[in-house]
Amino acid sequence: MEILNNVKKKLNPNAGDAYGAGWDIMWKVFINLLVVSLVYGFISSPTAAFQWQGDNGFEWFMAPLLFFAIAFGVFVSAPIGYSVKWVFLKAVRGEQIEIKDMFSVFQRNYWNAVLGNVIVGIIVGLGIVMLIVPGIIFACRLAFVPYLIIDREMEVMEALNKSWQMTKGYGWTIFFMAFLAFWIVILGLLALIFGVIISSIWISTAFAAMYQAVVEQDEPFQDAVVA
Repeated sequence: MEILNNVKKKLNPNAGDAYGAGWDIMWKVFINLLVVSLVYGFISSPTAAFQWQGDNGFEWFMAPLLFFAIAFGVFVSAPIGYSVKWVFLKAVRGEQIEIKDMFSVFQRNYWNAVLGNVIVGIIVGLGIVMLIVPGIIFACRLAFVPYLIIDREMEVMEALNKSWQMTKGYGWTIFFMAFLAFWIVILGLLALIFGVIISSIWISTAFAAMYQAVVEQDEPFQDAVVA
């Protein structure tokens, strides 16, 4: 799939500009991002289906399904999710995107994507257990880990440290973006299925724009990207 050329504009690392840029970029390449989102939704459906069934109660014979759902989520859908973030980031940068880009994690940085997803999940989960607030802080400060692993092909510990460094001073902004995302999804639900899809694409593009905006503010890191 080819992408339309976007006019390069300087991004500012705040919620308003991120969602504003996300909205504009989304509509310029909507079909591309829609196809990627639908394909990823289909790929993620086995895990989502089991979670839905789990709400009805768990029986011993469901144990193999639970194992499959966890393994599929950890080794397939979650890493592909990192590639999907890269697709949205490429859209923000005005680069050409193709459907195969959403599977690029398998060639670029697969095992670090697997480990990164697990480690961030454990860190945020432990933080949630610690009176919730630490979990929110960890989630905000580690929000850039997926982008760093797939975009810069960093190892897990390097990505964790870099995300913590890059989000310094932007934690509240990322939290506010997540807060807005909740209400955007609620509004999308009012418009039924298509509204949810649009809201999901908008949120993903906005967070990719926020990451890119911080990259552009981080001069040493920006030089590394250009190089």
